[in-house]
Amino acid sequence: MIVDPWRVEGDIDYDRLIEEFGTKRLDVSIFNTPPENLPVMLRRGFFFSHRDLDVALRDGFFIYTGRGPSGKMHIGHLPPFLLAKWLQDRYGANLYIMISDDEKFVYNREIGWKEIDRYAIQNIQDIASIGFDPDRTFIFRDTEYIRNMYRLSLEIARKINLSTAKAVFGFTGESNLGLIFYTALQTVPTMFEKNVPLIPAGIDQDPYWRVQRDIAESLGYRKVSAIHNRFFPSLMGPGSKMSSSKPETVIFLDETKESLRKKIYRAFSGGQPTVELHRKLGGNPDIDVSFQLLYYMFEDDDNTIREIYDRYRSGEMLTGELKDYTIERIWEFLERLQRNRRSVNIDKYMYDGKLASEMWNRYF
Repeated sequence: MIVDPWRVEGDIDYDRLIEEFGTKRLDVSIFNTPPENLPVMLRRGFFFSHRDLDVALRDGFFIYTGRGPSGKMHIGHLPPFLLAKWLQDRYGANLYIMISDDEKFVYNREIGWKEIDRYAIQNIQDIASIGFDPDRTFIFRDTEYIRNMYRLSLEIARKINLSTAKAVFGFTGESNLGLIFYTALQTVPTMFEKNVPLIPAGIDQDPYWRVQRDIAESLGYRKVSAIHNRFFPSLMGPGSKMSSSKPETVIFLDETKESLRKKIYRAFSGGQPTVELHRKLGGNPDIDVSFQLLYYMFEDDDNTIREIYDRYRSGEMLTGELKDYTIERIWEFLERLQRNRRSVNIDKYMYDGKLASEMWNRYF
């Protein structure tokens, strides 16, 4: 198992990650609301771990998350953004979304600015189509907003010595200087406000926040709170992760219904090899990719998901029937997102909205 800010490989043991990263298991009672009022990814455990979430909920918070534009977006990229929208809607919090084009340039030596620029605009359009409040959301590209962040990034960099960076991130003599400095830059948005920064993200990003928590108070800011999501399994099944570099393993946000159907029908199944055996022995929804997609993201109704689980387990529901239902639920989501994308105005989030306008007039 490898889990760091740039690689997630192997069969992920989430209990071990909680122990090794020193986080806490998430109990959704922390939100002090009935489970049925929570988004499906919270109440069914897709977000599994946190740091000081109770502090953020008690003291008030702003939200910070981001995206590295190294390719097209797929559904595995969405959980932090979907939770960010729910948090913004429920708590009225400001949301800051970093597009880390700089990190992708210094990390991936095989990609150039032309590709990064194209993916950055595409990714911003995809993210904005989720429907955040444009007056409480600021989406920014690091290479564009750096003039407003540079002074604070230097203050942060002066607090982090190279031995700490090596210990936390595993930098070696082969690591380039840009990637090392990015350690400081990703910390800057945690100091955009004086209240608690709350970060929904994959647990692979947690090393950045461990460094931030060591230095934040010495600069007059609050320590990060974080809430961590699992990684979507790839369409190939358990022990794998969706990866844009392997298109057959992912569901992209721009899929057509026909391409979605082909991918789901090829996806790993928990069913039996024949109808007769399936009717007799039943399927295994716990390893079936279609069921996992429904369970963690695309079927909100708890009674329906229990019924599907029981019917598939008993053999009453066939694999093809489960896949057909999954296709319809995912397509309903993707079609709405694609429709929003065609009409979204990203300038409202990047430059013209209330929060964006304020941020362009501030230097940190």
